[in-house]
Amino acid sequence: QVQLVESGGGLVEAGGSLRLSCAASGVIFSMYNWAWYRQAAGKQRELVASITNSGSTNYADSVKGRFTISRGNVKNTVSLEMNSLKPEDTAVYYCKAPLLGAWGKGTLVTVSS
Repeated sequence: QVQLVESGGGLVEAGGSLRLSCAASGVIFSMYNWAWYRQAAGKQRELVASITNSGSTNYADSVKGRFTISRGNVKNTVSLEMNSLKPEDTAVYYCKAPLLGAWGKGTLVTVSS
C-alpha cells in the first residue's frame, strides 16, 4: 500500500522560503515520475512541479524560477524548494506519483503579505 507523508509547511512572510518534503513508502519509488500539487481554498487542485524518473523537471508558469523539485531515490523522498514566496502560493501542498492513485494528507503553506 502506497503511503505518502508530506512535511515542511508553515507560515512564512512574502519573499520567504520553505522546503517541503515527501516520504513515500510501499512503492518502488525510482520507477515513477513524481509531482507536487497544491490546492488553495475554494480552488481546484493544480499541478505545481513534476520530475521524471530520469530527473527531468517541469513547472507551472506561476512558480517557474522560484520553485525547484528534486528527488532522492535512496531515501524515497521528493522535495520542493520554494523561494520568493507570494501570498498566492498559499495552499495545501501534496506530493503524488501521477500514475498512482494515492494521495497524502498534504502540508499547509501560508504566505502572509
